[in-house]
Amino acid sequence: MGEPTPNPHATKPKTNLKRKILFFAAGTGLVLTAGVFFFQTFNAKDGSAGEQKEAGKVRISGNQPSLRSQPVAKVGSVVISEDELARECVALYGPEVLENVVNRAIIQQACQKAGVAVEQAEVHAEVEKIAKRFNLDTKTWYDMLLAERKMNPQQYRRNVIWPMLALRKLAGQKTSLSQKQVQQAFARDYGPRVKARLIMMDNLNRAQKVWDDVKRKPAEFERFARDLSIEPNSRALGGAIQPIPQYSDNESLWKAAFKLKEGEISGIIQIGPSRYAILLCEGRTDPVVTDLSEVQNQLVEQLTEEQTQEAVALVFKKLKEDTRVDNYITGTTTGGVSQTSGTNFSKGQVNRAIPNPTQGFNRPPK
Repeated sequence: MGEPTPNPHATKPKTNLKRKILFFAAGTGLVLTAGVFFFQTFNAKDGSAGEQKEAGKVRISGNQPSLRSQPVAKVGSVVISEDELARECVALYGPEVLENVVNRAIIQQACQKAGVAVEQAEVHAEVEKIAKRFNLDTKTWYDMLLAERKMNPQQYRRNVIWPMLALRKLAGQKTSLSQKQVQQAFARDYGPRVKARLIMMDNLNRAQKVWDDVKRKPAEFERFARDLSIEPNSRALGGAIQPIPQYSDNESLWKAAFKLKEGEISGIIQIGPSRYAILLCEGRTDPVVTDLSEVQNQLVEQLTEEQTQEAVALVFKKLKEDTRVDNYITGTTTGGVSQTSGTNFSKGQVNRAIPNPTQGFNRPPK
């Protein structure tokens, strides 16, 4: 199988609201449907996986739950016990839900060691803050969570908000922004973008041949894109892509794009492993905002969230690496001194364990 095709666009177009919510949070892993049912089979008391309250603080218990043999259903003369139901849940969802519980336990132990506590008032205030970002009251936000993510308020506070706030405290509030960073973010989000068409190839020799043909017949760029480009989305549109912003993720692409004048064709641009792009410049878009002072506060808030997110991800990665976890369901050991598997955590693995508390709500409700 070939390598996955990277997004040729430098960044996806973002509204101010949409970009702001992408960097709200860090936390621990979630299982949104299976986990909900699984956790509800245990009592939220000593030894449970539930949210516990003590002296105004939210405490997450990670001890092994105590299962009971009470009946949960009766089919004719056959009684189905809570133990049997729990065994079925473990068999079906155990590894995923256990990872969630393990992640919370790792964070809780780190908080205890560092003397970090998260107050209930902080948890509720964070939920209110997030809801207000969408111009909603807390009840409406909880209703949306229940409808869209099948998560009740207690689960949201316990599985998302508490870990997020705890990791933020463990990471500290050390952020430093330069005026240059703010100006670059302004250019990226509000400045002019290059309108372009793209041909993508997965082989340098083939890219060279296509480039030679395009240079001879520039008026047929769209046809070459439809016939030869390996990027399926833009290929169907004759190579048309979203306008390319400055200072975005793919530095090679945006730097090449901003050197072009309208009607010019770029050289061959390597934008990823075995990915080569040829651009046709079709002009530039008008800036969305021309005065930085109009949006500087929002940009500073956004960039601070981004830096906090990065710091939190690093802290959580280090905690995962330093804490030994013996997983008896999967038969693996991770972290700590004696390591048998899974000790190198990729950025993707860390990010999957740090969910966004607004995931699935990228637009304000109508």
